[in-house]
Order: sequence, then structure tokens, then C-alpha cells
Amino acid sequence: MNTREEALDFGLSFPDTYREAPFHDANWQLVRVKGSGKAFLWTYERNGYINLNVKVDPEWRDFWRSAYKSVTPGWHQNKEHWNTVILDGSIPDGDIRRMIAESYDLVTDSPSRRIYEAVKRIPRGRVATYGQVAELAGDKKMARAVGNALRRNTAQEIPCHRVVNAQGKLSGEFAFGTGAGQAQLLEAEGVEVAEGRVDLDKYGMQAPERQDDLYE
Repeated sequence: MNTREEALDFGLSFPDTYREAPFHDANWQLVRVKGSGKAFLWTYERNGYINLNVKVDPEWRDFWRSAYKSVTPGWHQNKEHWNTVILDGSIPDGDIRRMIAESYDLVTDSPSRRIYEAVKRIPRGRVATYGQVAELAGDKKMARAVGNALRRNTAQEIPCHRVVNAQGKLSGEFAFGTGAGQAQLLEAEGVEVAEGRVDLDKYGMQAPERQDDLYE
């Protein structure tokens, strides 16, 4: 991702978003969320490169800055909560998209963010169903949203392979590149997989009120 239009198009792919040039200056193009009007993506040209300002969780702020020289404290914004991403070709597209997506989630408090946090609570060597993840994320009725969020995820630290359906069936190649991908990840954690399924009685995560002893 090297151009303004690529960044703006990706920002506009999120629900209820719109593009705006608020300063009567074509160099500043923003993507905002309808309703609240909050901006989660600022784009502008500076020093010969397109720059993006994205909101960032303080927990991840310094990680991104240390991972890439082209991620710096937010220019002309609160440097505790915003990063600037310089599109100089040094940052993989996947990470740029992830930073934009995280900014959107922070501004909207989207269900996807709550889902990812819930998935990170599944202990190693255990699995949880879509319904369990939905309940952990605060709404047991959004099991379908869990599947959609996991398909969009690119962050390796979110253990999506630990999520199965209500019968213990694995997700399949659409989520992990190959049909065996999820099985291999689970087996590496000591979870037995037989004919594409996991024994939920043996490996299923306990109900939320009983799972504290499972955390690592």
C-alpha cells in the first residue's frame, strides 16, 4: 500500500464510513464514522510520502513504533493515542491494514475488537465454540459475527485456531490456508483432532464463570 487512494479505499470498506476534506485543503483527506463523525484515518502528503494518522491502543502504540521506523508518534495529534504511518514501502500491506482496522475499532468500539479480545482468553490446549466466544464478547447472539471477524483477522497473536463450531468441527481451509492448518495448530498445543473434530468434553473451554483456573 503506497498511495492515498489505496488507504482511503480500505478505510471506506468498513461499515458506515465516509470521506471528507475538512480543512478546505485537498492535501488532507479523512475517513470518518457516520453518526459520531469521528475520524479514524487521516491522510496527507508530507516530505514526499503519503502519511496516515491512525488511532492506536496505548498497549500497541510502542510496539508499532519499534517494529517499523516508518511508524512514528502522531503528527499534529495526541502522541499517546495516535501514530503516523509513512507509506514509504517499508511496511507490509497486512500490517498497514491492521493498523487502520484497529483505529476503526477504537473509534467505534466495534464488536470485532471485543471478539478478538475474547478469543485471546482461550487458553492454550483448549477450544471454544463460536457461541462461547460471542458470550465472552458480551452478546451471545452474535455467533455469526464471530466467524466473520475471525475470517478478517491477520494478527498472529489472536489464536483463531482455538475456535470451533458447536459440534467441535474445525473451520476448514477458508480460514487457515489449507484444510489441515487448524488441525496442525491445535495438535501442536496437545489437542487431539479426529476426522476434523475436537472432543468438546475433553478440550472445550469451561463456562466463563469457571475458567479462571485455565488461564496461563
